[in-house]
Amino acid sequence: MTKVERRDVLAGAAALAGFAAVGLLPGTAAAATRQRPGAARPPALGTGDKAVVARVDARRALKHLKVLSDEIGWRIAGTESEHRAARYIARELRDLGYKVELQPFPVADKYLAEIRARGGVHWQCSASPQAAVAAVEGEAVDVGAVTEVTADVAGKLVLFDRIAGKETDQVKAAAAKGAKAVLIANVRSTTYPERKAASFAPALKEPAAIPVLGLAEYHGAEIRGGVRRLSFKVTHHSGLTSYNVLAERRATLPNPQRKAVIISAHYDSVPGSPGANDDGSGTVLCLELARALRRLPTQQDLRICLWGSEEYGLIGARHYVKGLSEAGVAQISGCFQNDMVATSHPPAGTYWLLSVDGADNTTTAAVNAAAERLGYVDQTEGPTARGSSDHEAFFERGIAAGNFSWRGGEAPSQLEPIYHTPEDTIRKNISLQRLQVSLELIGCAAYDVARRK
Repeated sequence: MTKVERRDVLAGAAALAGFAAVGLLPGTAAAATRQRPGAARPPALGTGDKAVVARVDARRALKHLKVLSDEIGWRIAGTESEHRAARYIARELRDLGYKVELQPFPVADKYLAEIRARGGVHWQCSASPQAAVAAVEGEAVDVGAVTEVTADVAGKLVLFDRIAGKETDQVKAAAAKGAKAVLIANVRSTTYPERKAASFAPALKEPAAIPVLGLAEYHGAEIRGGVRRLSFKVTHHSGLTSYNVLAERRATLPNPQRKAVIISAHYDSVPGSPGANDDGSGTVLCLELARALRRLPTQQDLRICLWGSEEYGLIGARHYVKGLSEAGVAQISGCFQNDMVATSHPPAGTYWLLSVDGADNTTTAAVNAAAERLGYVDQTEGPTARGSSDHEAFFERGIAAGNFSWRGGEAPSQLEPIYHTPEDTIRKNISLQRLQVSLELIGCAAYDVARRK
């Protein structure tokens, strides 16, 4: 027997001893051998798979999601709402025994408005940086998709449908008639007409003396449906700092090179959206896997990374990766990035494995192999070429990375209709079954990599 073979045997024996220590010897988790949720065939799980499957539970993850999406709500880069989420995530990870660091980085100013109305209405949207920063109360008057205002709107809040490129004309027309504020409801794009329009920051060609809000399509519909008397305050958030939440648990077996596996997601959301699926779902997947894997034997370090400010240009992940030395880059075996892993949108029944260049790598291969062992035959797709998430930053430094999510069957661009909108809530947009499947796929895949040298 060679030294390498002897070392592998000893590592395997140590791993089995580790499973025994946490009560997870083969055969002790009978539930893990049952057919998995929605799987095409029964599983054929290894010891490590059984350990993961027996421990992960989407219902536990949902408890975290209720805090992030229902209690904290929108989590905008660099603002107090994002900070509240970061503190919550860090506290949970510390309680699990991880070494946790909050990694700060600067982000751009934000102009945001919070809107209230009778019946418990509390919305958020973006506001124009070129318009007045003020608190306003009044009655909304709907004038539609126009650039001229003929009605008497003095002292009113004028609601327009957005005409792209003509927002300045709309604002000037309302201001000239004595409007107190302008509310511009976004409209659907011609590229993705099935998607409802999100809040936006109106870019004006000249300053406006009254506040100008960029509403989501949902807000405009609610106002037209009867929510007319509104009060709001525009706030200029400046000097902002966002944070990555970085947690680590050292390998239980010898790891002289400090090899590491990363499981990650972004925890921020866009203005106006409570981000239940995007990306509260990925965030709570990370928290639940942190709990499930914390005492299992590994030959690599385990890092749980939650990125700030993804929605404004993948800023948090890029900051983290930029700060890695070449030795730090070489330590990372792979980054499993989870983004939108629990949508209840019916057509989003394909689990996509996305790499920036479409090539297979350590992470995509591990997830495909886990899908096969779990019984999800022909229910995953990829690897397929796509960036637009935090795995890009790792790819750019030559680190194996994949983005994993539920999307439409024909293309990974087919996102849910309420993507980035105020309707991305637990009640309207979360499937516990899909979250459970995601937990098992990523958990089994990442743990399989972490168990190896």
